[in-house]
Amino acid sequence: MEIGFCGPGLMGAPMIRHLLRAGHTVHVWNRTRAKAEALVAEGARVADTPRELARRCEAVLLCVADAAAVEDTVFGAAGLLSGDTAELVRLRWIVDHSSIPPAATRAFAQRAAALAASSASTSAAAQQGVSGARIGWIDAPVSGGVAGANAGTLAVMAGGTASDVAAVEPLLDAYASRVTHMGEVGAGQTAKLCNQTIVTATLAAIAEAVSLAQRSGLDAAKLTEGLAGGWADSVLLQTFVPRMTQTGLEPIGAFRTFQKDIDTVAATAYETGTPMPVSSTVQQLLRLGAAMGLAEADLSAFIDVLQTPRGTSGG
Repeated sequence: MEIGFCGPGLMGAPMIRHLLRAGHTVHVWNRTRAKAEALVAEGARVADTPRELARRCEAVLLCVADAAAVEDTVFGAAGLLSGDTAELVRLRWIVDHSSIPPAATRAFAQRAAALAASSASTSAAAQQGVSGARIGWIDAPVSGGVAGANAGTLAVMAGGTASDVAAVEPLLDAYASRVTHMGEVGAGQTAKLCNQTIVTATLAAIAEAVSLAQRSGLDAAKLTEGLAGGWADSVLLQTFVPRMTQTGLEPIGAFRTFQKDIDTVAATAYETGTPMPVSSTVQQLLRLGAAMGLAEADLSAFIDVLQTPRGTSGG
């Protein structure tokens, strides 16, 4: 299949590599062209605009920063669905791996469907034998981090029609160990919010445990070994205790990503009337971290928020 991919970042680049190894032709676009060109040696083809992808590809995958970036990539001046809708006869699916609000996902899917419906009635579409053309929107946020993207073992939470999810699942299998259809459009994003709620609360607790160990005179790095196999053990514990107790490790994501997602959790909790006291506390920790200048720090920066030197806070 000819595939388009927008957003070859820390997560997107390894996902593209897996698609290329699986034998797909992958056209890549990124705001910073150099990031797309870095994949040419591995077989990727660089596009000048998202619009080019929509004219060449059956499926276009997105892995961008936020809802504003998704909207601009799809509906902007040179976006996937910009210009003459009669040229959309090839595009069948938009798969959004970005983490954005469920309500925004549903609104974008409706806009895409309306544009596809208008293209179906054009003479260009009729000449190519297209009847009832449609564009299926699949929200497919992922979990597993950069390590999972590199290993091809991501967990994908998908929202959309069952037929659309089934149609793109062979593509997603190139870099995912599991694809779960969670429900209609927006359900994948809601599942990702649940994931981020658990992840951020757990990392905040790990940071507190590391701080307690350090201030009690323990070698906090030994927590990975000391807690291994017990109820407190987890992939997060084994991944982030080293990141909170060592220096010089390559970052695996920006702290601001958590803040964006937990702000979305808070908004969704308000919309649904869901009490979330733990998540609310985590949200304040994330805001404090941003105020401390940690927005671009590694995801493990919870520990930096808690590492107020003794004697500076009345302790």
